[in-house]
Amino acid sequence: MAWFLSNLRYVAWTALAVGALFLIYFAMGVAGYTFGDGAFWEAALRWGHVLVAIMWVGHLYYFNFTQIPNMPKIPDEQKPAVTKVIAPAALYWFRWGAMLTLITGLLLAWNQGYLLQALTLGAADDPAFAVPKHILIGIGMWLAIAMWFNVWFIIWPNQQKALNIGDRYASLEPAAKAAAGKTAMLFSRTNTFLSVPMLVAMTGASTLF
Repeated sequence: MAWFLSNLRYVAWTALAVGALFLIYFAMGVAGYTFGDGAFWEAALRWGHVLVAIMWVGHLYYFNFTQIPNMPKIPDEQKPAVTKVIAPAALYWFRWGAMLTLITGLLLAWNQGYLLQALTLGAADDPAFAVPKHILIGIGMWLAIAMWFNVWFIIWPNQQKALNIGDRYASLEPAAKAAAGKTAMLFSRTNTFLSVPMLVAMTGASTLF
């Protein structure tokens, strides 16, 4: 098994295949759904949404609870190992996890028929009765959208400057790089804050109503 577990690609692709087989077996073989049933696609989208959300929020928490607090403890001569190798790789999975979380979340809401109602925080419901589930999931969706925006349009551009990713910012002044790094950190910390009420809204909408 060592040859298998030593190769991340083998592990990741096999895990995805096994997960897909689980989904197909229990959705089709046990529950009796077909590929044409909305319930099957709800299960598939929900699985995908949770999977990529773990990738996104997991890296968000890695940056805020592990990398950022411990960087000052690392000797200066060792810091390039983090800033030039680990951080760029983590940022790749971080930002694409955010993108796929947004896409699968919107598709899931569309599949369930409450996309417009959630995005309008219940305003698209019958004016006499706004569904609490739509309001709560809508709050969660808007918090997630704000977090996604921060990742792609604030954190990632500023991290590119701070870490000189792609060697496009070598001429940037050290003060400018430091300012970009601080901006990225502050918005990453903002996303850490927003992630908690966002997760309460997302899970609560599915369990409370």
